[in-house]
Amino acid sequence: MQNRITKLFNIQYPIVQGGMIWVSGWKLASAVSNAGGLGLIGAGSMYPEVLREHIQKCKKATDKPFGVNVPMLYPDIEKIMEIIVEEGVKIVFTSAGNPKTWTSFLKEKGITVVHVVSSVKFALKAEAAGVDAVVCEGFEAGGHNGREETTTFTLIPMVKEQVKIPVIAAGGIGSGRGMLAAMVLGADGVQIGSRFAATVESSAHDNFKKTIVDVKDGGTHLTLKELAPVRLVKNKFYQEIQELYQQGPSVEQLKELLGRARAKRGMFEGNLDDGELEIGQVAGLIHEIKPAKEVLEAIVEEYQQVKKEQLF
Repeated sequence: MQNRITKLFNIQYPIVQGGMIWVSGWKLASAVSNAGGLGLIGAGSMYPEVLREHIQKCKKATDKPFGVNVPMLYPDIEKIMEIIVEEGVKIVFTSAGNPKTWTSFLKEKGITVVHVVSSVKFALKAEAAGVDAVVCEGFEAGGHNGREETTTFTLIPMVKEQVKIPVIAAGGIGSGRGMLAAMVLGADGVQIGSRFAATVESSAHDNFKKTIVDVKDGGTHLTLKELAPVRLVKNKFYQEIQELYQQGPSVEQLKELLGRARAKRGMFEGNLDDGELEIGQVAGLIHEIKPAKEVLEAIVEEYQQVKKEQLF
């Protein structure tokens, strides 16, 4: 399965595990990397020194390439970038911000840079900023999403038509069939989040993992668009948001309801009522919690089987 993405990251399969907050620690990242994909540590929920610890543990747990995902809205971004350089991380995925801000700094240090985008416009900006590849994320994805609400099925071919750098598809992909569909649409690789959230090595709370398995189609919704669009499981907190919307709330009222540490409460501490439970629509296809290696192997096996059957 060698292609532009496997060569870029020096990995076996063009499969990236999304760097999700409260879910993607060193255990998950190293397990995916050891299985032949690219594991990512999600820095978005880590204090700088916690990130350093995860990077060091990941280096001990795998001799394969792995990376760090950094949301650029992070308050301690300078410290995060310093630690990434000091610890010798070779791959960085940036998101939620302007790719121009850090790309040249990272590239000068010999680091491969990938930026997450939700539209053709931002893909072109990322390419102009000098990134090595883009992750194009459709609005099926869990967590924070682009405001455009463009689906993966339409986003991938539109971006592919406009950029020359490799394209990684994300959003709604959790199986070998989904991976094959993305590749047929023009993607060079896939980034998978939700499916890896429901693995043994995921740092998510067991309550949240079980919730992912229980989610059916229609069980998630993109909301809080006035703040930053986020796809959530429809739990008690989600219902409170909807009730507040009935009153035509101000941005301040929405922020007050959201409060602080909602995602940590739900995804990491397992409070299924009052926590923010971020997961993608593809959760409706996730039926069991398995080791990350088995998940990756099943995706690759199904991809190869279906590809053979369809004679692509």
